[in-house]
Amino acid sequence: MRKLIIAIFLFTSFAARAIVVPDTTVVVQTVDTVFATSTNTTPAKDSVVVVWKPIPSQAVWMAAVVPGLGQIYNRSYWKLPIVYGGFMGCAYAITWNGGLYRDYKEAYRDILTDTELSTDPTRSYNAILPSGYTIESMGGRSQYTSTLRTRVNTYRRYRDISIVATVLVYVLSIIDAYVDAQLYDFDISPDLTINVEPQVEYDFMRQRSTEVKVAINF
Repeated sequence: MRKLIIAIFLFTSFAARAIVVPDTTVVVQTVDTVFATSTNTTPAKDSVVVVWKPIPSQAVWMAAVVPGLGQIYNRSYWKLPIVYGGFMGCAYAITWNGGLYRDYKEAYRDILTDTELSTDPTRSYNAILPSGYTIESMGGRSQYTSTLRTRVNTYRRYRDISIVATVLVYVLSIIDAYVDAQLYDFDISPDLTINVEPQVEYDFMRQRSTEVKVAINF
């Protein structure tokens, strides 16, 4: 039994020395372990427990350089589909609205520069017509030109909104990485309670109580 205890002690000491402390903030707890035998009591060396904790500033920089990297650093892997899904949705919206904006802009520019309307179906303002429609069925040249101008402004606005949404997703991913790192070890156990009790303010000059408050203690 004594040899077994000594072997366990040596193995524990070797494992403690082999711990590689990551380049983050750690919480170190020292525990004094006592090995009791039938003949004597020998205190063992301190054992070190390393608890990993993210650094908020490092999480912010990583999230700013590569979106989603801050969430990986915080080990919040479940947030990656949300972050990258938001970026993919915004990228799709920018591509879709930007393409329509360019098409309608080209058609609007061509219909303004052409003295006579072209019958070529590949001409921009003809190619962009819905299937089965003609310029005459769209209300004539004047009405069709006004429609093209409205579409140009609409899809340009949608493209700009998509770009703003992309920036917001980027900023929110950085904020989330920072807040998540700050609250990494925040206690959310069900043992948290709120105690509400009255608190009397006493005026020592007048020798009487002046007001009653409600104190909330967490």
